[in-house]
Amino acid sequence: MEKTKKEKKDIGAELGKLEKIVQWFETQDQVDVEEGLSKVREGAELIKDLKQKIKKVENEFEEIKKDLSDDAE
Repeated sequence: MEKTKKEKKDIGAELGKLEKIVQWFETQDQVDVEEGLSKVREGAELIKDLKQKIKKVENEFEEIKKDLSDDAE
């Protein structure tokens, strides 16, 4: 369970970083192309990492669900 708590914390932190990127774009009157591209790349990496972490959590959830159904039999 400790791993899940850490992953949840990591997911929350990365979602926070992604939100800051979105807010940055929303607050710009005129976006600097190079800085904007850098933010887009950072956001893409965060999304890729988040997808992997969420998949791990989903897999762990499925294992727990399977264990519970096995115990019920």
